[in-house]
Amino acid sequence: MEKPKPLVADKYLLVHVILIFSVFLLSHQDPEEGHSDGGGGRVGAAGYGYSIRSVSIDSSGRTLTALLQLLRNSSVFGPDIQRLRLTASLETSSRLRVKVTDADQQRWEIPDQILTRHADQPLPAISNLHHSPLQTHDESFIVSDPASDLTFILRDTTPLGFTISRRSSGDILFDASPSPLDPSTFLVFKDQYLQLSSSLPASRSSLYGLGEHTKRSFKLAHNQTLTLWNADIGSSNIDLNLYGSHPFYMDVRSPDSENKVVAGTTHGVLFLNSNGMDVVYTGDRITYKVIGGVIDLYVFAGPTPKLVMEQYTELIGRPAPMPYWSFGFHQCRWGYKNVSDLEGVVSGYAKAGIPLEVMWTDIDYMDGYKDFTLDPINFPSEKMKKFIDMVHQNNQKYVLILDPGIKVNETYGTYIRGMQAEIFIKRDGVPYLGVVWPGSVYYPDFLNPAGAMFWADEINRFQTILPFDGLWLDMNEISNFNSSSPTPFSTLDDPPYKINNSGAQRPINEKTVPATSLLFANITSYNSHNLYGLLESIATNQALVKLTHKRPFILTRSTFVGSGKYAAHWTGDNAAKWDDLAYSIPSILSSGLFGIPMVGADICGFSGNTTEELCQRWIQLGAFYPFARDHSAKDTSRQELYLWDSVAATARKVLGLRYRLLPYFYMLMYEAHTKGTPIARPLFFSFPEDMETYEINSQFLVGEGVMVSPALKPGAVSVDAYFPAGNWFDLFNYSCVVSVNPGKYVTLDAPLDHVNVHVREGNILAMQGEAMTTQAGRNKPFQLLVVLSTSENSTGEVFLDDGEDIEMGKAGGRWTLVRFYSRILGNMVTVETEVVNGEFALSQKWIIEKVTLVGLEDFKLLKGYDLTSDPGGKLQVSPSFVVNGQFAIVEMSGLSLPMGGDFRLKLNFGK
Repeated sequence: MEKPKPLVADKYLLVHVILIFSVFLLSHQDPEEGHSDGGGGRVGAAGYGYSIRSVSIDSSGRTLTALLQLLRNSSVFGPDIQRLRLTASLETSSRLRVKVTDADQQRWEIPDQILTRHADQPLPAISNLHHSPLQTHDESFIVSDPASDLTFILRDTTPLGFTISRRSSGDILFDASPSPLDPSTFLVFKDQYLQLSSSLPASRSSLYGLGEHTKRSFKLAHNQTLTLWNADIGSSNIDLNLYGSHPFYMDVRSPDSENKVVAGTTHGVLFLNSNGMDVVYTGDRITYKVIGGVIDLYVFAGPTPKLVMEQYTELIGRPAPMPYWSFGFHQCRWGYKNVSDLEGVVSGYAKAGIPLEVMWTDIDYMDGYKDFTLDPINFPSEKMKKFIDMVHQNNQKYVLILDPGIKVNETYGTYIRGMQAEIFIKRDGVPYLGVVWPGSVYYPDFLNPAGAMFWADEINRFQTILPFDGLWLDMNEISNFNSSSPTPFSTLDDPPYKINNSGAQRPINEKTVPATSLLFANITSYNSHNLYGLLESIATNQALVKLTHKRPFILTRSTFVGSGKYAAHWTGDNAAKWDDLAYSIPSILSSGLFGIPMVGADICGFSGNTTEELCQRWIQLGAFYPFARDHSAKDTSRQELYLWDSVAATARKVLGLRYRLLPYFYMLMYEAHTKGTPIARPLFFSFPEDMETYEINSQFLVGEGVMVSPALKPGAVSVDAYFPAGNWFDLFNYSCVVSVNPGKYVTLDAPLDHVNVHVREGNILAMQGEAMTTQAGRNKPFQLLVVLSTSENSTGEVFLDDGEDIEMGKAGGRWTLVRFYSRILGNMVTVETEVVNGEFALSQKWIIEKVTLVGLEDFKLLKGYDLTSDPGGKLQVSPSFVVNGQFAIVEMSGLSLPMGGDFRLKLNFGK
């Protein structure tokens, strides 16, 4: 590499002049143009930005390191850090990272053992850093690579700025170029206040993500502040910071004026930081205001939504595979009285003929709400064991709740062992005393390796008493019924910048462990607060894998970046209201973007009394959540699905379809685990070029081409559903077809007992028969639904394994992947397979008993067919051909084709 050369003196003189002029202007601006204090008040400028002192670019051109110098001090929100180090690097061809931190002192950032990233490049000593003449143009410094569409440009303006853009189109994805007279656009870096701002093309940019919040719309509305600080705030509250923090957004772009950008071109942005923050989104600008840590920015090139998810989860961790049984229907309630109550619920579902896979208990089962105990009167161990034995004999499962707070009680074994291991979070040198359901509690420190070992040991001990199948982690934000007073003069308990906690700048210590509390290695809760739920999920996942040697099922309320690698999620304490029914769709779609695809909302609503109509409509929607559970609060009316005849009938109908689609859901789990693609998806995932899909809040896709269009309002008898271009077939009645080109809204009948679910042309679904449990469904023959298209080939897949191996699809494992292909060529239609690892499926003797083809246009009769199979199956085929309007339906029944084998079906039609 050529030795870097210093800047010429003339340039220093020019920078000096510009700096003096800029500072003069800023110091004489109207005070009303200052910086927000976080709650609407105005204060002086938080900072005046930085200049570039020196730059080094490595010989590959893929990594840049710059030393930055503060332009001018500001005391607002604390003193500025004088010197910063900026590193920009192309970590992969589709991922660019920009990290800014203190050049002289190490700062808090998320430990690599919690969220593994690429290690920072070895940096040269600051004294050896100079401007490099490599790749410079008009005082800009560039990081790029021919293999990447991403380009980073550091601009030597006053203050400095940078952009990240596409090589292919020039479209700027992240534009941190300051507006010279607007300090709110400047880079600010203080110990407890970081600011980074990017302008956006408001008319072309559609943003999604930045959670967790309950929103009326999936697409983020302009002019709002999104606060990230994990809190025990019910999800029935809209626009407030909830249980999880995910500083990630997806930006779906509309075409530019020069048509260089194709509609649906998508990128992702992650601001990786665990500290509390406000994200101010105005439409034309997004500004991060963070109360600690470092700036660690990642941009993912896409350029499709699916590729963004693949690139994002490559960094944060692929979603955990869920056991097959977890895709069945779950029933829970806070307030089940005793074991007899649980037995009655299981019996009620069976008598009503409604599938029930998993029975849950909330904190009622505990002795005094203490973890790892049983109420000796209402839920005694012997009765509970018999109940679980009965559930298991039915091929059903049982899941129980755990809260992190450990009751302070000198006779309570879990407390005693926790004190002996010294694993509780401390404040002022002693375990911090909080209050939750059991009363006074201490909280385990999951950053401490000994804390994770303690937790695993308690789970192990309790599993020997009660053979549960999964664990539910609640209250792990951390929730605390008390709010501790701040330590006097502590800027941790009372930071200078007030994030908009609870929508009203509430103290960050409110209803949680105080920020001055200390975890392992003297890490403050101020820095690690948002990580607690993730850390508990990691510890629980590791404990269950070691204990059961099976794929764990864990449901967590509190989440952070990477939580999906360990657990599923539900949207928390919603309400039994029609609005909450509608809000659940944006919530589950957002969770998918956060890398947590196994997600659902409490069906029929958690708080308040549900109604028959609301519950009927909710199960119509909830049957197609990735995670489908009915749950309600104590002292509300009961809402098991069998309690109303109308709801029971609807439940049988929609859960019947869900159980037929279980192989499809499970295939989507495999896709999520290997590529990060959500199970429940916004419409633009499959139709990014259709800009109408960017605004859809009331429909979603299950996978590539199954669309759910629920009724979301009381008294509805129809729904206005948007259909992207194509032929869409009703999954309850293949003769009902919606054909549109281009896409448009269509009014659909939606009587109380019906939900509209359609599959689009070009898809092949592998289904099994209806069943009361997933195990019974797995034993039934397969049926293929081939949805033909004259404009594209039809494809589909099914992934088969035992449903509980720890790893899903590992090399050398016991699994089979079958790909299906179909196409129309003249008067001929072919359906064929491609099988990977067919031995497993053959060993299970799964067969395909029927192939149904829909979407046949203009064909009037079936002239003949040819079917070959290897290995051979019974071929007593009974074909049927029905023409109904524009499309014909062909059923090839009486088959017995081995699922693990190859087959080829050719059909010859006449017009």
